[in-house]
Amino acid sequence: MGRPTIQDVADLAGVSKATVSAVLNDKRTVKESTRSEVLEAIRRLNFRPRPALRHRAGTEGLRSVGFVLREIRNPYYSEIITGAESYLRERGYITLVAASEGDFKAEQRIINLFTLKDVDGILLTPVLDNETDLSHIFDLKRRNVPFVLLEEIRGIQANLVDVDNVDGAKLAARYLIELGHAHIVHFAGPQYSLHSEEREDGVRSAYSESRLIFSNRLVVRAGDSLEAGYRTGLQYFRELHPDDRPTAVTCYNDLVALGLCRALQELGLRVPDDVSVVGYDDLNILNYLSATSRLTSVRVPKFEVGRTAAEILHNEIEDAGPGAPRKVYLKAELVVRETSAPPNPAACGASTLGV
Repeated sequence: MGRPTIQDVADLAGVSKATVSAVLNDKRTVKESTRSEVLEAIRRLNFRPRPALRHRAGTEGLRSVGFVLREIRNPYYSEIITGAESYLRERGYITLVAASEGDFKAEQRIINLFTLKDVDGILLTPVLDNETDLSHIFDLKRRNVPFVLLEEIRGIQANLVDVDNVDGAKLAARYLIELGHAHIVHFAGPQYSLHSEEREDGVRSAYSESRLIFSNRLVVRAGDSLEAGYRTGLQYFRELHPDDRPTAVTCYNDLVALGLCRALQELGLRVPDDVSVVGYDDLNILNYLSATSRLTSVRVPKFEVGRTAAEILHNEIEDAGPGAPRKVYLKAELVVRETSAPPNPAACGASTLGV
């Protein structure tokens, strides 16, 4: 049996094709009882709308996937895009990319535009905070639009490809503890990212498995950019008495870590002699830094994340209907370089338990 058509939906619901079209486009001219019957027919048939846009001259036969990023400036995403695009291009798909820049309303607009433009599926790094309205995600499910998340949305049963962020951050903190660091601070990411929460949990877990005591004062909200790491680092370390200064910092990502290293240098503090710094993501650009300042980082298999997400999305697009959601967690690993070392006894000060 071929892919269900709009006529199949109309026949099952006992309405016209125009009525089905009105429901798909959320027009308020349809009675709620009729709308419910059409939506039930869509669900039973696993119908995925394919508007006429694709059949305009020069576009018929083209396949496309929309990729909604959270931060266009972060090179982390460029490596994920490369992985996804390589898989999709091999199968004749065009990848369309847009960024929400951490604004969930912008994310809603982008997804609505992609669905109107009749993309075959969507890859999404979602914006999550206390005010996030997830109606556009539920709408994707209602319309049977295939999508894959690259960060979990709690309460949403959907395809997911991610890394184990708790374990990755735990690796970094545990490594520093094993080096002898007793006062480790975590520069946390933005609050709209579940990854930030997970990486904070990883640091907390490493503390709990040691003799050290964790407190919320060991978490510094830094953000996700070079500038955020730099400005937060200047403010935080400038105000500390040397005896209260941490001997190591784990960071939400590499950009924050690199910004922090610049701030420490300007404050006359040496990395790693005075402060060890560990990033997260292991961006490709780290391989081109000075050999004496290359960043210790948690490596995320970014290309594989993108390619795996694209494969799952492609399989769902090609299937007759959505299957059970797949969740894939890839493994992170610690890459030790020059920005981490055992603590300098002269820099440890009086604070040894991080309380």
